[in-house]
Amino acid sequence: MAARTVLVEADGGSRGNPGPAGYGAVLRDPATGEVLAERSEAIGTATNNVAEYRGLIAGLAAAAELGADEVEVRMDSKLVVEQMCGRWQIKHPGLRPLAAEAAQLVGRFTAVRFSWIPRDRNTHADALANAAMDAAARAESPGADLTSAPVSWEPRPSFTATRLVLVRHGETEYTEQGRYSGRGDIPLSSKGQAQVRATAARVAALAPNAVAVVSSPLSRCIATAEAIAAAVGDLPVRRDDELIECDFGAWEGRTFAEVREGWAGELDAWLASTRVAPPDGESFAAVAERCDRAVRRLLDAYPGQTVVVVSHVSPIKLMLRDALAATDSFLHRLYLDAAGVSVLDRWPDGGVAVRSVNETAHLADL
Repeated sequence: MAARTVLVEADGGSRGNPGPAGYGAVLRDPATGEVLAERSEAIGTATNNVAEYRGLIAGLAAAAELGADEVEVRMDSKLVVEQMCGRWQIKHPGLRPLAAEAAQLVGRFTAVRFSWIPRDRNTHADALANAAMDAAARAESPGADLTSAPVSWEPRPSFTATRLVLVRHGETEYTEQGRYSGRGDIPLSSKGQAQVRATAARVAALAPNAVAVVSSPLSRCIATAEAIAAAVGDLPVRRDDELIECDFGAWEGRTFAEVREGWAGELDAWLASTRVAPPDGESFAAVAERCDRAVRRLLDAYPGQTVVVVSHVSPIKLMLRDALAATDSFLHRLYLDAAGVSVLDRWPDGGVAVRSVNETAHLADL
């Protein structure tokens, strides 16, 4: 007899975290999509994570009742999925008993697979969970009008990562000549323009659902960003001054050899510490602070969405350094090509995943 597989879609949440909480679970036939069972319950005052685990437990228990041999679990809770897969530790003591109960249920099946899905693909379970939250709120405040949430109620946090597609601008004459290129507004070279066209096509394939393109205000970045914005769906380009390149001060337009000859001591000090600035310039520590502010604004403005960020070598290196929890020596060891693409994901709970660094395959034929 063939093994019976059941698809479980589960969700949970609270209005206030903690607050009036509830969960929902939908069981489907994976081949036809037919709904086999539904489970939902108001669970009083609890946190989002507790409610999500309760939804998972209810879904697994219902799958066992249906006689399933194998279960495919889909949830929009990154935390629950990663913890049940053993990739994240369960640090909160209140979640450990719930995870243990879920694990015990998992042991009743031949196989259980966990997958994270975006919230917009978990709408049925989400609707059940929201109805349960409404019921929990009514129980706590009889007669309350739930057609609009009170101001004190907070929306459920998204556990979907915000994806940042980091793009360095195309080549300029300074790039080709190996010159420090900071605040000087050097335009793209003819080769840089060709690179930008190839990069736009690559980013459009990599991030077709991008909702914003944000750029340094310098023309070499704006030109790169405009090509990408047109390719991904005619998006406007938003300028952010804090994504501008480091100010190299007196070293602007000079080669490394020229700087070594004229400012040997200052160069050694700059290479040794991110807090040292070039003469009349800006330190990497200062660049890092403003780039961190820029990234935080993007995370707040576009939670769970994809944003293309067009900038320069120094800002992108600093973003990657922080994402990888690397030391400052990383800045002088990582090479970023003109028009190279890097991708990182940032979750609301602080989780970070660097997906790629300095992709350049799209430039191979140039």
